[in-house]
Amino acid sequence: MADKDQQQAAAGEMEAADRGGLSQTELDELVASSDTGARGTTGNVGLFITIVALAWSLFQLWIASPVPFMVGFGVFNDTEARSIHLAFAIFLAFAAFPAARTPVQLGLGIAVPVILGILFFISAKEGTSVWWIPLISLAVVAAILLGSPKDRIPAWEWALAVVGALTALYLYIYYKDISSRVGAPILQDFIVAVAGITILLEATRRALGPALMIVASVFLVYTILGPWMPSIIAHKGNNLSEIVNHQWITTEGVFGIALGVSTSFVFLFVLFGSLLDKAGAGNYFIQVAFSLMGHMRGGPAKAAVVSSAMTGLISGSSIANVVTTGTFTIPLMKKVGFSSEKAGAVEVASSVNGQIMPPVMGAAAFLMVEYVGIPYFDVVRHAFVPAVISYIALVYIVHLEAMKAGMEGLPRAYTPKPIVQRLIGIAFTIAAICAISLAVYYGMGWIRPAFPATAGYIIFAFLTAVYVGLLWVASREEPLHLDDPNAPVTSLPLPGPTIRAGLHYILPVVVLVWALMVDRLSPGLSAFWATAYMVFILLTQRPLMAMLRGAGELGEAAREGVTDLIDGLVTGARNMIGIGIATATAGIIVGAVSQTGVGSALADVVEVLSGGNILAILVLTAVLSLILGMGLPTTANYIVVSALLAPVIVTLGQQNGLIVPLIAVHLFVFYFGIMADVTPPVGLASFAAAAVSGGDPIKTGVVAFFYSLRTAALPFLFIFNTELLLIDVTWAQGVFVFIIATIAMLLFAAATQGWFLARNRIYETVALLLVAFTLFRPGFWMDMVFPPFAEAAPANIAEAAGSTPAGEDLRLRVAGVNDLGDPIEFVALVPMGEGATGEERLAGAGLAFRQDGEKMIIDDVAYDSAAQKAGLDWDQEVLRVLQPVSAPSKYWMFIPALLLLALVVMLQRGRAPGARRAEA
Repeated sequence: MADKDQQQAAAGEMEAADRGGLSQTELDELVASSDTGARGTTGNVGLFITIVALAWSLFQLWIASPVPFMVGFGVFNDTEARSIHLAFAIFLAFAAFPAARTPVQLGLGIAVPVILGILFFISAKEGTSVWWIPLISLAVVAAILLGSPKDRIPAWEWALAVVGALTALYLYIYYKDISSRVGAPILQDFIVAVAGITILLEATRRALGPALMIVASVFLVYTILGPWMPSIIAHKGNNLSEIVNHQWITTEGVFGIALGVSTSFVFLFVLFGSLLDKAGAGNYFIQVAFSLMGHMRGGPAKAAVVSSAMTGLISGSSIANVVTTGTFTIPLMKKVGFSSEKAGAVEVASSVNGQIMPPVMGAAAFLMVEYVGIPYFDVVRHAFVPAVISYIALVYIVHLEAMKAGMEGLPRAYTPKPIVQRLIGIAFTIAAICAISLAVYYGMGWIRPAFPATAGYIIFAFLTAVYVGLLWVASREEPLHLDDPNAPVTSLPLPGPTIRAGLHYILPVVVLVWALMVDRLSPGLSAFWATAYMVFILLTQRPLMAMLRGAGELGEAAREGVTDLIDGLVTGARNMIGIGIATATAGIIVGAVSQTGVGSALADVVEVLSGGNILAILVLTAVLSLILGMGLPTTANYIVVSALLAPVIVTLGQQNGLIVPLIAVHLFVFYFGIMADVTPPVGLASFAAAAVSGGDPIKTGVVAFFYSLRTAALPFLFIFNTELLLIDVTWAQGVFVFIIATIAMLLFAAATQGWFLARNRIYETVALLLVAFTLFRPGFWMDMVFPPFAEAAPANIAEAAGSTPAGEDLRLRVAGVNDLGDPIEFVALVPMGEGATGEERLAGAGLAFRQDGEKMIIDDVAYDSAAQKAGLDWDQEVLRVLQPVSAPSKYWMFIPALLLLALVVMLQRGRAPGARRAEA
């Protein structure tokens, strides 16, 4: 017995050593401290927090469901729902996250309430009672100074949690009273708003660290001290009454769009992912990825990328993704030859990229729906190609690393069939999936009109029959479990049985995607139905499996199913604490931007710094996103940078002749925002991976950053080539763009990694970069040879319009004034419709001109016309007229690019490792 204990202890020490000295419990605590709160997991406090978190999840399911409208009870409007949502988030932030972090953080936690208290005090209008402001600041400071143990919640923290929740609930409790006095806050409003903002910022520091709290505080300081700012960003300043009304009492600030998205959409998707993971889908994805890819060169690393991509579909946290999949994948990567830093970096790069993968994309997809004003389906369509390309490129980077080190894959569990048989099997599988998809699609289309009243029940019965059938298939296989990654690996799991053992996990994802993409339901309702089906699966999966296998007691299996459901609901709510707090605090920043007009001032600053060059503007935006990303979570980073710089890029791009779609700009900002968890020196995902791998966290972050360069390159490319976002392309063109862009990204990865078929020489790297750029943006070179536009004199605009092909755009560079009366120049695209003459075409676009000497002036712009939508207005002067001219297809540039690629292949073939072995 003693020997057995000693062996177990030795095994535990070896496992901890492989993980850098951290046990699984310590890894779980790392995730908890970053994502879900490090306090309140056991004892009476843990039970109470569990009950509150469970109540939050049930509330969110209630307001998302159609039940309140059916029973006529518990219907909340948007503002009331946001108020309750934030109350739960603030309460749980103080209950689950202790105040103690580092001396610097504690110092900031004390300084911010004091500084804001002083500024709120001096910004109050004469005659306003302000004696209570210092008391609020001192109360928050005292609560921090009194201490915050991890094993219990002291009375002063209970007080902060309750008061913070009540300040958030204020809009719900006094909704009717507040709606009757908008713009004229009373003393009660003042006290609640100041206390709410101060407590919210402290909750932000606890749950997310000091960075977001500092940024929000800076914007509040800027709001108050506007007249004393440098002239280029100065404004009139706002008093306490205006701040209270804008930031707390209305939905312009804290309770704005960002918190609304968190309330309506994000919570349900996070909850869906949590329930799916509790059901066992995360383990299933890892096992499937290893069974399919583990035998390849660097197989564990490629499997880590694929499993992290699949886990990223259901996990909103890159840190939790790193620890969940990395605990298994990182030791196996090290076993086949990856260094600790490279193994951790692969896991970080793949886990973080889970946030750019549709259909969820963290919270950003739903925020884009509100900010950009396009349907959710379009957001997913635009984001799909770059996300998939990025993951394919990461798999290729792993392959190159394996080639450099001469790695081999893990041994297969079976003898593979000949390639022809495998191709036939793959083709048959694809054909079967297509046939099933068509049958389901047209079957659903027939059921709904045929049985309008009972269609929902029929579909549920059909899904249940499929679910039971898939469970029966799974019951014939061995249960899935994660092997010890530190044990010797003799073979990989068999792909067929592994895939069959969890096919029922795909059903809720199918329900979600169907509701979003086919039925075009709202994201919130789609997530509700998918989550409801996940609840059904969690409650029935274990009992049905026990029946089908003829093993175990049904009562015990049913109890375990209920336990899984409760754990999933609680985990989902705790995962949402940080997101709820982040969206509320980011609302302060968005509110300050709209209240002070800093956006237009920032446009001037950026224009001065960039010299009006659009590429320089994009670089500045990327750098700002990376700087903010060093401390802000991805969601908050996206909200802040998109509010500040997205309009600036669109405006300055238009002034410089580049018409950038708004969705492209928002995706640009978001892609750099996801670097938050990678970028040294504070990339939390890199620290989590290093804790598992035992490597240096800074080196892990640096390597992960270089692996992520492919993600950083894509935004610059799709700004200039919007075809990558599937904008204005047919399906055939979309497939063509996807294939070419994938090849280009693989070549870019080969260039940046210094290895293609063999180790690159400098001129080969340059050639590969040149080929990749040409494939991505062939129009860059073709426009130099054959300019796509011919310039016409403004006086000849009618002739230019007449010779422009119908359906093409006439480009006009015009000069005028903006909304503030400042002079501006910009380029407008005016679509030319059918018409016998140029005058008729211009009139059809809503334009009328008058000639003033040598100047051509816009005399009138029809309301809601194409010209007005392009930004044109009366009294603007036309400076240049650019009409499209026929030019050879830009894709002819692929020929010299491919010839250059063939030359690189010829140069490297003789040096490739395989060629050397053949000669030997």
